[in-house]
Amino acid sequence: MEVEPKTISEPLANPFGLEGDADPRQRAWVEVSPNCLERNTRIVKSLLSNDCQLMAVVKADGYGHGALVVASASIRGGASQLGVATLQEGIELRKAGFEVPILLLGSLVDVEDLRACLHWQLMPTLSTIHEVNLCEKLAIDSGRKFSVQLKIDTGMTRLGCDLSEAPGLVKTINSVKNVQLKGVYSHLALADGDLYGALEKEVTQQQKERFDQVLRVLPAQGDGFFRHIANSAGTLRDKALHYDMVRVGLALYGYSPIKQLIEQIDFSPALALKARVNLIREVPKGVGVSYGHRFITKRKTRLAVVGIGYADGVVRSLSGSIFVLINGQLLPQIGAITMDQMVVDATDCQDLAIGSVVTILGKDGDQSIGPKDWSEVSGLIPWEILCSFKHRLPRIVI
Repeated sequence: MEVEPKTISEPLANPFGLEGDADPRQRAWVEVSPNCLERNTRIVKSLLSNDCQLMAVVKADGYGHGALVVASASIRGGASQLGVATLQEGIELRKAGFEVPILLLGSLVDVEDLRACLHWQLMPTLSTIHEVNLCEKLAIDSGRKFSVQLKIDTGMTRLGCDLSEAPGLVKTINSVKNVQLKGVYSHLALADGDLYGALEKEVTQQQKERFDQVLRVLPAQGDGFFRHIANSAGTLRDKALHYDMVRVGLALYGYSPIKQLIEQIDFSPALALKARVNLIREVPKGVGVSYGHRFITKRKTRLAVVGIGYADGVVRSLSGSIFVLINGQLLPQIGAITMDQMVVDATDCQDLAIGSVVTILGKDGDQSIGPKDWSEVSGLIPWEILCSFKHRLPRIVI
């Protein structure tokens, strides 16, 4: 089933209906657009053949967007399965009423964790014969069938069984009565690099060939069995990587992991990070700003103190390298970003006032700032940036 998120719209006078409750937009917040999420999902679906399904990856609280919101929107857009990293993430989706297949991309080795996985009808990822035996015993004890998927390591060198072990593990799973193999999959290691050169192409092709090598010796599995290896980058790069299903995360949130395709595919970023100005002050030339005085004013400067900092996910390494937007105008952030505050040079924007809202990530007018802009100056990656926004930032569904 689909779960409709609570929507907060303008004006927001008393969002909780109780006297004394704070406006979640009092300081800093994240805005999320389900319409953009649904639209991005439809774009990805349009790239797939009719017999290729889409798994929406909603781990890490939907890459910081809110897992329930993302799951609802992506299912409306055509996703038929969901992927999470942890047992708790899967349970939260089931408690919210989602009935589609849910794959746990992480590893479960504890008996009680696997018991909970079976209870909530989640699919664990298996890598060893030990996990197969645990699942079979739990299934027998419960009187229920246990749906699982097998991960094969084709070159990521992380979770997954060795290539040589895969046929035997599939045979073992097929031989037991209470464990049902619903898929085999692997993960691409180099497909998402901006510099997709000879090495990246070679490794990706090698991983595909290794995956195909295993698939060729597997017995027919029937309906409801999925072969999948493509992440967002693999999905966008090569239709030969699609198989029966693709697992897409970043693209659903509105970002291409491939720099060369950013302008070719019209994704819509679904997240905006905003904060309010809580103080305006003017200082003369030669004044140090924030910790360490890493910035010294070179003129009479109008400073705006914005209520967001590294405790919210705007990491300190971005200090002095990013901008904020107000009415389409870019204003530089200056000085060290602190735990709860950062300072912006508003000298050239006299309209900025106490209480003004600035866009830190997202679109404002004809300008936009995305996680890729941050990654280019910080050494972080877009995935890391999106997942860094802390829970003290309210999520506002628009």
